[in-house]
Amino acid sequence: MKYAARRLLHSLLLLAGVSVLSFLFSDLAPGDYFSKLEADPRVTPETLAALRAENGLDRPLPVRYGMWLGSVARGDFGYSLAYHGPVWPLLRQRIPGTLLLTGIATAIAWLLAIPIGVWNAARGGAGFKLVLAILLSLPDLLLTMILYALAVRTGWLPAGGLHSPGDDTVRDAARHLVIPVAVLALGLLPILVRHVRTAVGEVMDSSFALAARAHGIPRARLLFRHLLPAALNPIISLLGISLGTLLSASLLVEVLADWPGLGPLFLDAIFARDFALVLGVVMISTTMLICGNLVADLLLYRADPRIRD
Repeated sequence: MKYAARRLLHSLLLLAGVSVLSFLFSDLAPGDYFSKLEADPRVTPETLAALRAENGLDRPLPVRYGMWLGSVARGDFGYSLAYHGPVWPLLRQRIPGTLLLTGIATAIAWLLAIPIGVWNAARGGAGFKLVLAILLSLPDLLLTMILYALAVRTGWLPAGGLHSPGDDTVRDAARHLVIPVAVLALGLLPILVRHVRTAVGEVMDSSFALAARAHGIPRARLLFRHLLPAALNPIISLLGISLGTLLSASLLVEVLADWPGLGPLFLDAIFARDFALVLGVVMISTTMLICGNLVADLLLYRADPRIRD
């Protein structure tokens, strides 16, 4: 409990630091939500000043940050000028989509990476390493465009969205998930495989591994029952990093796939200069990343007795 409380405190301090920096950077960005009205000759400078004063945009930065913290305490996460309402209901509608996409992609990437990485550490294979290198160098943007071009040309899979018109079944949603999940999983897979291969390779020549071979333990059992558990520490540490990688990549993929997640909402908020909504998406994404790292820390604490000492 002490370890968990200490890690939770670190996470809260990190979240507070991210909120301060995000608020500062949003204040340094040129313009605000009402800047687009400056080009309209019908809108006078006095009107713009009144609109900014009405929404608190003319107040000092510390005051606005305090107001935002108050809205977070109330559960609103600020007021969206573009949507004319609290930010939290907008985030609440989009969080499940992002969690569904990143959760499935993370699970698939890890389920593939562990056996592939262990097998690659034991047997090598230049051809497979070349495939991983190609996937690693392929941008998510290009891979998404290629897969959706194939989907449009062949008609095998739907191109974008969560449901087809008039079809809101689970099967239809699963078909829409295939391409964005494949892009995220294939983008993360080479990184995971390399780390798993390195971690397992480091313990293959250890004394206990040599002793296990001398006792005639079958190769598959040696790899997955003995070597893989011994190599778990760096693999568990990678869990939080992989979640952060997927979250950042998913924002782009969601925009390209027209997926109802945080990505399109984040892009619209940036274009509208709706900084309360931008800050809300940043804080929710940071919270997801911190939660992933916290889970990885607790799993590492459970797996490594040295941390408990």
